[in-house]
Amino acid sequence: MKTECLIVGGGPAGLLAATYLGRFRRSVILIDAGDSRALRIPTSHNVLAFPDGISGPQLLERMRIQCDEYGAKRYRGTVTRLSRADGGFVADTDLGMIATNKVLLATGGLDVEPEVPALRLAVKEGAVRYCPICDAFEASGKRIGLISYGKCRVKEALLLHRYASQLTVLSAGQEMHLTETEAALLRSIGAQIVSEPVAQFYRTDFGVSAVTKSGDEHRFEILYCALGTRFRSNLAAGLGVPVDEDGAILPRDHLRTNVPGLFVAGDIVHGLSQVAVASAHAAIASTAINAELLEDEHGLS
Repeated sequence: MKTECLIVGGGPAGLLAATYLGRFRRSVILIDAGDSRALRIPTSHNVLAFPDGISGPQLLERMRIQCDEYGAKRYRGTVTRLSRADGGFVADTDLGMIATNKVLLATGGLDVEPEVPALRLAVKEGAVRYCPICDAFEASGKRIGLISYGKCRVKEALLLHRYASQLTVLSAGQEMHLTETEAALLRSIGAQIVSEPVAQFYRTDFGVSAVTKSGDEHRFEILYCALGTRFRSNLAAGLGVPVDEDGAILPRDHLRTNVPGLFVAGDIVHGLSQVAVASAHAAIASTAINAELLEDEHGLS
């Protein structure tokens, strides 16, 4: 197969970029492994023009319909390798090889999940959450637990403190390693600190229960996780694109990378992981891709 632009990833960034490029009358192939982070959103109230909220699966389905309207070819599959070839790229996929002029990586990332029984159901019901920026407002007045270890997400605790009736910071299986300054700051806002690692979580009728190694039990209506993100940046890293210490990509202007013709968008990019940000990335990157294609066609590059 051959196309002007290959998009890897079928989340909000990839789908909106395909819509833009389709409206630019470009040939587009989108490869989606089917594991967008957005699929785990029970309800988002931060998406423009949905005042009553919309679930991640509903949002993606609407975006797929819109994308298909403008001619992008979508396939379920995986890209295993990207390489440079003839001024463009060749992608090895489980659907065969794809030659393309430009590539947009919108592969995103996945939250590191706690070991909570029936986790998917707990997330769907809102008992376990990952993004206080997205939904802490809906957690107002609740007893909230925040899981963190290693470098404690103090800023996340400060954010949640504005909503929680009681906030507890705890660690899952590892020592928390709070500095004295961090611990003092958390105590100053009334947060409880459970230094002993949690050995096990239970799903309960009221929310989530955490039991430490010594047997102490702590009950929460909502459990937030700040265990980090697994960024799916291996394709970019294989071409020598720089990433930060967590694996997120550090792009240049207009979401370009240091590899000519390779762009990035969405959660894979270092910064704020939000549908609104991914959408903005898609608009910027796809417009820049079209501009480069125009320059290539008319010998202006």
